[in-house]
Amino acid sequence: MCGRFTDLMTWAELHALYSIHEKGAPASNMRPGYNIAPTSIIPFAHKDKGGDLVLDTGRWWLVPFFVKELPKAAMFNARIETIDTSGAYREPFKSKRCLIPADGYFEWTTSEEDGKKDPWMLHLPEGKPFSFAGLWAHNATLGVTSCTIITAPAVDHISHIHPRMPVILDPDAYDEWLDLGVQGNAAKALLVENQIDSDLEYFRVGREVNNSRYEGTDTKKPIVNSL
Repeated sequence: MCGRFTDLMTWAELHALYSIHEKGAPASNMRPGYNIAPTSIIPFAHKDKGGDLVLDTGRWWLVPFFVKELPKAAMFNARIETIDTSGAYREPFKSKRCLIPADGYFEWTTSEEDGKKDPWMLHLPEGKPFSFAGLWAHNATLGVTSCTIITAPAVDHISHIHPRMPVILDPDAYDEWLDLGVQGNAAKALLVENQIDSDLEYFRVGREVNNSRYEGTDTKKPIVNSL
């Protein structure tokens, strides 16, 4: 799963990540995210009606277009196994795919010493920015734009931390993932075949991260180098 992540990129850096070329990135008051939790407003990239790649913002906790109130069930992650069959995710999988930028995410193990949760930072080498594969929606009734991160069974070298992982896409697959001409099993295969989660590195970070309200700049500071 992915229950918390970091995104320290500026709005201009996000434009560069997705090769969105404008006469200077638009002004934004977006703050760096050191401990982004579900229901936060986050940036995501998707194709507009004209087929151009654009940056948008939305609530990280999917609000399907057909609901009359904010869902209480956890919808910040969408399982790859059911994104094409679940009532909440089936339509976005067909028509509203997105990329969610990050430069790290957190998972937790239980300490054998005191039974408390130990947080781990997972990231690409040198802290390279990346994108989660995601889905988005707009609910006109509630006036809410939202998104969710797709998860899959974890690759072997991180499965001892958590049995599932967010799908991190190879940049070479961005265009194909956002291409709505790719549908059904071909789209799911794209996710499986273009994951770069095997490149992930990890280290322990302080338990302050366990508090979703903690936004200190030290959330990515390692305290232990290996499990």
